[in-house]
Amino acid sequence: MTSAYPKAIVSSAVTIRHARPEDADVIHGALIGIGKTIGEAHKITSTPEDIRRDGFGANPHFSVLIAEIDSKFAGMCLYFPIYSTWMGRPGAYVQDLFVADEFRGGRIGERLLRHLAREVRDRGGAYIELAVDTGNHKAQRFYERIGITHRASDQVHRLTGEAFLAFAEKED
Repeated sequence: MTSAYPKAIVSSAVTIRHARPEDADVIHGALIGIGKTIGEAHKITSTPEDIRRDGFGANPHFSVLIAEIDSKFAGMCLYFPIYSTWMGRPGAYVQDLFVADEFRGGRIGERLLRHLAREVRDRGGAYIELAVDTGNHKAQRFYERIGITHRASDQVHRLTGEAFLAFAEKED
């Protein structure tokens, strides 16, 4: 889809702010959008209430940057703090990056990541990290283009669902 905004306008008119609880529905909609992009929307079981509960309040589990153009949602970057024991420095893990279809091609995703990088740097951090779905070649090319490279030395392992519950219940 072609952007309704010329790239030069998108570049200069973007507002980036921290999400508020009332943004939970649009954040969840963006997550559904990511799922649709990679053909896995059916795997998303979170709800806007999960986003409200876990992303805001006294002990949030994640933070979200929202990009807007003329007060209209253009994209978001959902992240949380991480720490590298090898570097001895904090960073941020980007869990989800989304740009609304009508604003794609306008550097919204890059601007969100740069904003996050500055925040991390200003808090003494040294890196951002993320994982990309193996079939999402467009996202892989985007990250490579802006300098976020794939590290062949890392492999993600995950324990979820029934296997997670069984592992947690086993006696030591």
